[in-house]
Amino acid sequence: MRRYVYRLLGAEISATARYCDRLIQVAPLDHEDGLLLESVDCHDKSVARTIDELELPADAADRIGLLLNGNFNASSDIQEMLQQIRAKMSGGSRLFAVLYTPYAHGLFRLANWLGIRKGVLPSTFVTETELNSMLKLSGLEAVRVRPAIFIPFWIPLISWILNSVLPAIPLINRFAMAWLVVVRAVQLPQTAPSLSIVIPARNERGNLEAALQRMPTFATSNVEIIFVEGNSTDGTWEEIQRLVKVYGHRWKLSSYQQLGRGKNDAVRVGFAKATGDLLTILDADLTMPPELLPRFYDAWRQGHGGFINGNRLVYPMEDAAMRHLNLLGNKFFAKALSYVLGIRVGDSLCGTKLLARRDYERLVQWRAIFGEFDPFGDFELLFAASELALGIVDLPIRYRERTYGTTNISRFRDGWLLLKMTVYGFCRLRLGRG
Repeated sequence: MRRYVYRLLGAEISATARYCDRLIQVAPLDHEDGLLLESVDCHDKSVARTIDELELPADAADRIGLLLNGNFNASSDIQEMLQQIRAKMSGGSRLFAVLYTPYAHGLFRLANWLGIRKGVLPSTFVTETELNSMLKLSGLEAVRVRPAIFIPFWIPLISWILNSVLPAIPLINRFAMAWLVVVRAVQLPQTAPSLSIVIPARNERGNLEAALQRMPTFATSNVEIIFVEGNSTDGTWEEIQRLVKVYGHRWKLSSYQQLGRGKNDAVRVGFAKATGDLLTILDADLTMPPELLPRFYDAWRQGHGGFINGNRLVYPMEDAAMRHLNLLGNKFFAKALSYVLGIRVGDSLCGTKLLARRDYERLVQWRAIFGEFDPFGDFELLFAASELALGIVDLPIRYRERTYGTTNISRFRDGWLLLKMTVYGFCRLRLGRG
């Protein structure tokens, strides 16, 4: 039974921990036998018997995972424990905390009576609201919370249904025996990070000079702008070459032509060539005003999140900015993705997002395991940001109508593709670890 329980918990933790440089179980309780740590997929695993034994690098580029299994349930001062751990963490660290609910108390008592388990029974149980308050007071933030239900059954298919499907059902999942909370440290960079802005452009010749003319000032002067053109028929590539010469004295400009097709492929080309600490995307149609890009940069720099996601659905739009059917579709997919990811996302299809280049490098590793499924790139980035526990935060923008060219999006064909990707993501992220 214990191995079964730890296998389920280990699969959920592994979704993020396999991309960590190291995973350390901290202060294991007296009855711990190492089964949970053993079940987690990470190439470098170790144990620190006390918090004081932890020696972590200060460089946020190192992703160190810290594992607590039931420690909060045995603590008489969770906040003090969190503050001690926070003092050891950098912005790149992640804390994986397994919390057992009051519903599991009887099972622990039974296990002790049967001799399956040894150790003190859990004495402290906290709600998600109470835990979030203590995290905030300690300079920490929960970036993913997932339930785990343990119902063993001798028929594997039924066991999978019970333990994979039930945790994904609202209300029912509130009766989970345990919860996995993934936590990040809120930490501000000591220096202003450099920035790379990727502008994918297909048949956008008339918008490109305005993008440069309207480019605002950032808190850093180390800004590069990367144009990626693909399969244009209106002279977009020739216009990019002209702009690189005319505006090269003001910005660090570069240009590339994609060999593949689609926006996602273009963004990948740009991100692969980027040298900035932070990466962001500006759609060449300028429906997301370039003047708002510093808000994305500042939100990351101020520690509000590790993945800044644009949200077009807060403010009123210009009349021709988005057709009514498109607006309904965007709202639907925002709700659907929120359910799939287990976190609230206000807009799943805004083209502008910002993340650290070191996190994008982990995203590339994640993609190699998860697979290729998204020609647009929006879902892929959100799925990976959730799995890597980057900390997603929405940033409202004013969405404008385009002044040149026509949209490259087909409402029905692309809408059907987005729906299939949503179902695929649900099966992989919510049902695939039971």
